[in-house]
Amino acid sequence: MDLPVMPPVAPMLAKSVAKIPPGMQYEAKWDGFRSIVFRDGDEVELGSRTGKPLTRYFPELVEALRRETPGRCVLDGEIVIARDGRLRFEELLERIHPAASRVRLLAERTPASFVAFDLLALGDEALLDRPLDARRRALETALAAAADPVFTAPTTTDRDLAHSWFAQYEGAGLDGIVAKPLDQPYRPGERAMYKIKHERTADCVVAGYREHKSGPVIGSLLLGLHDAEGRLQHVGVCAAFSMARRRELAEELAPLRTTDLAAHPWGAWADEAAHADARLPGATSRWTGGKDLSWVPLRPERVVEVAYDHMEGTRFRHTAQFRRWRPDRTPDSCTYAQLEEPVSYDLAQVLGS
Repeated sequence: MDLPVMPPVAPMLAKSVAKIPPGMQYEAKWDGFRSIVFRDGDEVELGSRTGKPLTRYFPELVEALRRETPGRCVLDGEIVIARDGRLRFEELLERIHPAASRVRLLAERTPASFVAFDLLALGDEALLDRPLDARRRALETALAAAADPVFTAPTTTDRDLAHSWFAQYEGAGLDGIVAKPLDQPYRPGERAMYKIKHERTADCVVAGYREHKSGPVIGSLLLGLHDAEGRLQHVGVCAAFSMARRRELAEELAPLRTTDLAAHPWGAWADEAAHADARLPGATSRWTGGKDLSWVPLRPERVVEVAYDHMEGTRFRHTAQFRRWRPDRTPDSCTYAQLEEPVSYDLAQVLGS
């Protein structure tokens, strides 16, 4: 491979802001695997956000990119899996599998797509120093004839339309809006864009915690919600505390510590078979590897209000943020029924196909 921009390249990133800023280019925030595609003839490499190759996990995309993109190019975009009109991040996670036979099976069963939103090189020319609006025009020309499963991300400079997208696109599984300065060159590895994500709140039961890597203070709170059968399901964690707050929480929650796992709703967490019928903390996966997933059980008597962006199935997609304790709420009142469900929106309407 001999391109004017060679792997690995750290993708340009975005920092969170509360409102959509004016005077920029706006596009959807895709919920997939960020990837920079390097193509030189028949050679195609899919680079991840960390620089590690994703190529072997998406053989169907490699073939599609050979068919649908210019012979020599470097594209920035997102690998996604769509089914029934919305993105499916959990199915994307299944693709990171060590067995080639499993990868081939999933490539046929749940094929991935690539949504391009930037062009870093074309032919013999590197485009990193060009402003975004020039790179965008070049991208649209380069992929004008591309067909499913290779797409060009829709964009607009109309802030009002961006607000409409922010409200509508969540129903298709998208993650918010990204705003990009039009005159900005591509800045690898820098948080030089802006992301605006949805935020909602939920009242959850605190049924345990994990200690911080620095010692016996709170690392994260383990959150639960009751399902329709009344079972407390593990829905995620709440973290990002200052060190002083971690110590305060450890003291505050100490009276709730328990060793009676038989009476705890997640007492069977160490039994691998138990995870098949319930969502419990401590499940291992290819992503956790040898990470210590042990936790300290608490009597499930405290309720906390947390902020979250969106759900992925029955759990929070990302780490939730602590807002306040809710002494006025009883644990059994913390159910999935309180969660706001976004209005469904067909992903095909986003991509125009």
